[in-house]
Amino acid sequence: MKVIELHKSVTASNDADAEALRQELKQRGTLLINLMSSPGSGKTTLLSRTIQDLKDELKIAVLEADIESAVDAERIEALGARSIQVHTDGMCHMDAGMTRQGLEAMGLEQIDLAFLENVGNLICPAEYDTGAGKNVMILSVPEGDDKPLKYPLMFQKSDALVITKIDALGYFDFDLEQCRKRALKLNPNIQIFAVSAKTGDGMKKWEDWLKKETSAWKAQ
Repeated sequence: MKVIELHKSVTASNDADAEALRQELKQRGTLLINLMSSPGSGKTTLLSRTIQDLKDELKIAVLEADIESAVDAERIEALGARSIQVHTDGMCHMDAGMTRQGLEAMGLEQIDLAFLENVGNLICPAEYDTGAGKNVMILSVPEGDDKPLKYPLMFQKSDALVITKIDALGYFDFDLEQCRKRALKLNPNIQIFAVSAKTGDGMKKWEDWLKKETSAWKAQ
């Protein structure tokens, strides 16, 4: 498994670089999904279940971004998906230049759907366009239903919200409907999926959305 060190963006103009990357991915027919969340939300567990469920329908690759370690990329690679680990040299987010470097090092030949598992936090990643076709936020039940009040930009920037670990709803004070209402107030167009990667509950709707968006991306 390859690990690359990223020290700075390739270009200073992130917005322009992001749009250029997005157009290149459109031409290639690869949908890039930027996954954002706090640490411990279950990003890698959700990805693992998603890959297992869709690997016979879509060719999937994962770009794992973290400050250190390669644990997540090794876990994804063991499932048979193409993966690469990038270290961000202490930076709390990925930008378009860094994303391009990671994708180029990994290679996207014959890849339908690529995931960028962004660095875990709810502030910095929302502020930088990575060049992804879709932005997805992951919020786990143990984190609480008040996150839309505390981190509004993350919800405003996301095309979809995946609420994970719903099998734990009985153990935490999490109001699923209240969370939905708060998210939709910030972003009326956000798609919301409540899932448990452990039990499989809700996974089909999330995976159907991924398949639909991948197909639409290729048709553009």
